[in-house]
Amino acid sequence: MILVAGSANLDFVVRADHIPAPGETVLGRDFKTFPGGKGANQAVACARAGGVATQMLLALGSDAFAIPLEESLQGAGVRLLTVRETEHPTGTAFICVSDAGENAITVAPGANTCLQPEHLPPLTGFTHLLLQLETPLDAVTAYARAARAAGVTVVLNAAPARVLPPELLSLVDILIVNEGELSTVAQCDGSIAECMARLDLPTVVVTLGAQGCAARHQGAFHLQASFAITPVDSTGAGDTFCGALCAALCHGHALDKALRYASAAAALACTELGAQSSIPEAAEVTALLAQQADNNTPTRLAALRALCGLT
Repeated sequence: MILVAGSANLDFVVRADHIPAPGETVLGRDFKTFPGGKGANQAVACARAGGVATQMLLALGSDAFAIPLEESLQGAGVRLLTVRETEHPTGTAFICVSDAGENAITVAPGANTCLQPEHLPPLTGFTHLLLQLETPLDAVTAYARAARAAGVTVVLNAAPARVLPPELLSLVDILIVNEGELSTVAQCDGSIAECMARLDLPTVVVTLGAQGCAARHQGAFHLQASFAITPVDSTGAGDTFCGALCAALCHGHALDKALRYASAAAALACTELGAQSSIPEAAEVTALLAQQADNNTPTRLAALRALCGLT
């Protein structure tokens, strides 16, 4: 069973032909609201794409924005451990999505800032604790410390990017970052391999967008090429990867198989609009894995090795 402790936001999404540059006004088209937030997205991914019993510790305001978030999480089978805030609104995010599927996001955290160390429930029965950085850092560190003491695997998605205190890093079993976040956390401007090597952690996983992903586990590198899809909206793809990876590991899969499963789930999340609404069912992930069973070709793996600085 997985416990996700983190953020929940209601996403306000506008589609436009491109993301505005600084000072530029862009005329958008469709506007919709979607349940989001890194923590909530990852909890839905654990439960829906990963098929694992999942609970989530989150903070919500006493407002209408909280309702679709609760409905989405509960609809995915996530059990909620809710801190209800009366002085802070539910978190929100404002997202522009381009026709190429790229996005730009601004978050107003609201109630997410109110999660405190004392809110963590007993960890009996949990195998993995999945954390992000959209909630207070002292609470994230306290949760990781409690999980380490309880023998629960600590998985940290270090996003949004920031330099992390050594104590928190020392408590992490599996770190998941994208390329920019890796450079920030490792405080390294070198290659992906060089940055990963600077982090003294059991497992570091780096997502590489349309190229795939890479991992360094106990000194050995693992590479996984991406899956071919037609992108619509990349919002939530990284969160889908995190949740699906955590779920696959919870199921007892080896890292190589878990990386492949998570990559397929993240690819499917790019084919629909929205964050939680785009997260696939486990059966869809299994079908894509079967359809593209040979995507890890020598040529693509060689390209990944070069991208990571391994050649």
